[in-house]
Amino acid sequence: MATLRDIKRKIDAVKKTAQITRAMNMVAAAKLRGAQANMEKFHPYADKFREVIFRLASGVEQDGTFDLLTPRDDVRKVELVLLTADRGLCGSFNHNLITLAEKFLLEKESEGYEVTLVTAGRKGHEYFRKRKFKIRKSLTGLLNKPNYDDAYSLGRELIELFQTGEADEVYLIYSQFVSMLRQVPTLIKLLPVVPERESEESQQLEYLFEPSHEVLLNDILPNYVYVQILESFYQTAVSEHAARMTAMDNATNNCNEMVRDLTLVYNKARQASITKELMDIVGGAEALRK
Repeated sequence: MATLRDIKRKIDAVKKTAQITRAMNMVAAAKLRGAQANMEKFHPYADKFREVIFRLASGVEQDGTFDLLTPRDDVRKVELVLLTADRGLCGSFNHNLITLAEKFLLEKESEGYEVTLVTAGRKGHEYFRKRKFKIRKSLTGLLNKPNYDDAYSLGRELIELFQTGEADEVYLIYSQFVSMLRQVPTLIKLLPVVPERESEESQQLEYLFEPSHEVLLNDILPNYVYVQILESFYQTAVSEHAARMTAMDNATNNCNEMVRDLTLVYNKARQASITKELMDIVGGAEALRK
């Protein structure tokens, strides 16, 4: 049975752990507010960009003129960009993204495709570098402060790979922020660009394009890729902070519960020790009296 000193030492250790998790919760909450504000500012722009792309794409002939819109007849090489966090202590956030990525890669390999991987995040790289999958490039720090320059650099590289034939399809896995308690790992196809269907409300709007559809598409198709990547940065960054905040809150509550349980054990052990000492004293007094 543990001594009183051991129990007291364990209580102190758990209290110190609770202080750490509480501090990490507060830091995650502060970062979450800034990241969420940026995401909410950018999201309407990204939505409108997707809407404009669909209108432009629907107004031109799909005759192979726009290589970023044209699917390959014989798809052999597939590239996947995986966004994960650089740090842990955020519950199952990284695990869910990695699980989706591994499932996708295994499916593509089983179908005979040649797959390569870009890990944008230390946790994803640490996992896949020990596996058999080919990591073409590893990036870190993209989610600390999501910005257009990083999205442009990554998007430009992916577009060049697609145009030169080194990749026939490019996919992206990121975490879509739904709520504080729900972040959904999401797989999207970046290249070739697949415009989304318009809503009924947007279909009623009439757009006049100047110059022509063809000229505009040539200019903004690459920007559409950059916008998609940047929005995935924002969504994943907010999801990471939300997941870490929730995980640290749960850890703090568990620590407090452990302290209560250990305090109860400590009090019972202390009471048993006092009772034993009293019994020894009473027994000794009875023996002297006889």
